[in-house]
Amino acid sequence: MTVTPQPSLHQAEAAVSGATSGAASGVASGAASGAAPGTPPRTVWINAGELSGDMHGGRLLEALRRRDPALRCIGMGGPHLREAGQDAILRVEDLSVMGITEVLGYLPRILGMLRRIKAELAARRPDAVVLIDAPEFNFRIARAAHALGIPVHYYISPKIWAWRTGRVNFIRRHIRRMICILPFEVEFYRHHGMDVDYVGNPLLDMMDWQRLDAIAPVPGRIGLMPGSRRKEIEALMPEYGKAARLLLESRPGLSFHCVRAPNVTEDALRALWPADVPLTIESPDDRYATLRTCQLLLAASGTATLETALLGVPTLVAYRVSPFSYWLGKRLVKVQWVSLPNLVLNREVFPELLQENADGAVLAHHALRWLGTPGELDRVRADLADLRRRCGPPGAADAAARIILEEMAAPPVRT
Repeated sequence: MTVTPQPSLHQAEAAVSGATSGAASGVASGAASGAAPGTPPRTVWINAGELSGDMHGGRLLEALRRRDPALRCIGMGGPHLREAGQDAILRVEDLSVMGITEVLGYLPRILGMLRRIKAELAARRPDAVVLIDAPEFNFRIARAAHALGIPVHYYISPKIWAWRTGRVNFIRRHIRRMICILPFEVEFYRHHGMDVDYVGNPLLDMMDWQRLDAIAPVPGRIGLMPGSRRKEIEALMPEYGKAARLLLESRPGLSFHCVRAPNVTEDALRALWPADVPLTIESPDDRYATLRTCQLLLAASGTATLETALLGVPTLVAYRVSPFSYWLGKRLVKVQWVSLPNLVLNREVFPELLQENADGAVLAHHALRWLGTPGELDRVRADLADLRRRCGPPGAADAAARIILEEMAAPPVRT
């Protein structure tokens, strides 16, 4: 693996600064700018295994095409990648499942998608494959592409630091460049004898900070983010409804605003919500502004909690999977916390209410403590200001695009 050493958070931040300043030189940077004049357009296969990965993939593809306008992109994506110009042979929406037992129910579909991807890679022979998170699916694509001699790059490291850390050996063998977006990942890979590229967090590029920082929270407004997968929504939305009813008994002036995911309908959310509790369903189109107006949030564990943390909104994290998935996860997961904000800060800033604690009464109890304790919400917001600094300056997608295009222009590496 050809990589740039990143031995510490301080040096990681410096590397991001250098990468983004290099990006500013634009298409005049030679190999990073695109294919040489007179050569056929290059093709990259981008594979997003989840909707959050599709969001980051769309920004990456935009950055790639700014540097190489003739670049062709095929692969598996969702609405963001398709809008950025990907010829999506497969849809990420068809893969969005959670938990171990949940995945088993979708196994025939998943295996069929993998067979299709392997056949397409063999037939089309793209110049590079870029995988985004989703290791259980994408590692199989990495193996297939590597066997075909196609260079494989990983944008957004899989969470191997959380469980099955031995997979780092697979990455060493099959991945040309590992591009990380979380600061603590640099130390994890260094501990395992690997240097990686740290580019900062792409969420910072998706937020208009001048506008968002000017939005003040509305007193009594509670936000809800039940996730994007059917199973997690079905598990959490009724509990959010129970919590809302209990909160209204203590604080009648509260209002509840649910930010729906792009792939979720308003009818699906309302079907799981108590009819006697008022609820406003908010469009995902301007979700960051909506989230900033909330005094606090109830959110499913996942990328959304890092978004809310960067926005500075105190959040109660909840998650519930099948009993077997949870039992197995408890024995395999090697980290103290499940939410990204707590992992980045290395302390519990967002309470994590998992499995039986992802319960309406427990959620209401924690929310009332935050609302009823003077200065408590301000204390959480102060912690979150530090998190934004740790996640690096903007420019992650452009820095990643530069790395990928430089690799595509470099001579082949013997493996």
